Amino acid sequence: MSPYAVLAAFFFAALLLLLAPFVGSKLLSPKKPNPIKNSVYECGVETVGETWVQFKIQYYIYALVFVIFDVETVFLYPWAVAYNQLGFFALVEMGIFLVILLAGLFYAWRKGALEWF
Repeated sequence: MSPYAVLAAFFFAALLLLLAPFVGSKLLSPKKPNPIKNSVYECGVETVGETWVQFKIQYYIYALVFVIFDVETVFLYPWAVAYNQLGFFALVEMGIFLVILLAGLFYAWRKGALEWF
């Protein structure tokens, strides 16, 4: 069997595993639409007034900045644990990493992304 045939078989299997749940749910799901099933449902309480509410994008940006710095901690912790085994090159790399993150933090701060009100 040629390497391209193996690659094609893996591609076909991946495509099949991707599409099988969609096709299966489309074929097996019951189709009985009615106004109650199509109504908007919000935590067990019927909505009053306009369903679409404008959401302040500032909260999303604040959460995104938090996630970025949370992921930074995930990268920083193993480096700090293995610091004694690492050389000077790892110290320089971590310094560059922290400078890039601090630049992002100052940029977000200057743009007002960290203000919560």
